[in-house]
Formats: sequence, structure tokens, C-alpha cells
Amino acid sequence: MGADGSVTVAAPAKVNLYLHVTGRRDDGYHLLDALVVFPGLGDIVTVAPSAEITLTTEGPFADHIPDGPDNLVLKAAHLLANHTGVTEGAKIILKKYLPVASGIGGGSADAAATLSAHSNLWGINLSQGDLAELGLTLGADVPMCVKGRALFVGGIGEDFADTPKMP
Repeated sequence: MGADGSVTVAAPAKVNLYLHVTGRRDDGYHLLDALVVFPGLGDIVTVAPSAEITLTTEGPFADHIPDGPDNLVLKAAHLLANHTGVTEGAKIILKKYLPVASGIGGGSADAAATLSAHSNLWGINLSQGDLAELGLTLGADVPMCVKGRALFVGGIGEDFADTPKMP
């Protein structure tokens, strides 16, 4: 935690080393068999105490981020607050280095980092598994981004297993 009470969390890109679509559910979600990794580059989410939840975007791809209620970062912050009964706000700064809609999980990684950062800021004691389950309501990639490490992925993105040590 920063001297000003802020919390900064990395939101690394999600890279599929392989991805097989094995079926489709009745609700339209694809069933997956994938191996994902998270390299050491991505976006950065910083949250600080505030009276209300706000979002500022910075970085080379900031202009491409939707604002308002459709923004995944704002959805994640409000979801966690509503789920836990938190009434505090947070000033969120998203430094956007990953290209938008590039297939590397940028929005999902940002949502996952937001859940983690706010949990720390607000003193919420949810496990990583609980955050992943909550994140699934935001999108199928969010649970694996909450884990943020090499994983074998199944289901729509919510079933995972650790990989052997990756180089």
C-alpha cells in the first residue's frame, strides 16, 4: 500500500499458447481447452481512497477505452462493492498499455486487477477463488486473469488446473 493509501496491481496480458473450442453451451458460451500464460507486460490499475468510485484512464490506448457503465473496470469495482456491502468509493487510475480488442485479455485482466486492488484497499477478505467466481459474472476470461499464472483452462474459462513449471 502506498503512503497515500493507494494500491497498485499489474494487469498482465493473457496469451493463449493453444486454444481449442470443444463445444458450445446453450447460452452461447464456447467450451474451451486452452493453455494460457501471463507475460510480464500489461496494464496497471491503481486505486486510492475516495468518496465515490471514479475512473481515469492514461497511457497509449486510453482513448480507446469505453467510459460509463459499460466499462469493465467500473463494473468490477461496483460488483465487488455490491457483493460485499462496501459503501466506500475509490479513485481508479487505469494505465492502458495493451491494445483494446486485441485478443490478449486486456479488459478481463483490468477487471481482475480491479477486483484484487479493491479487495486490498477496502480490506475485503475474499480468497482468490472467490474473486475468480465473482469475476466470472463479468466475463469468461476474468477468472483466469484473477489467477494470473500459467493454467490449463476448461469450461468457458472457469475451470483451471496449474501447469508444470513454465520457463
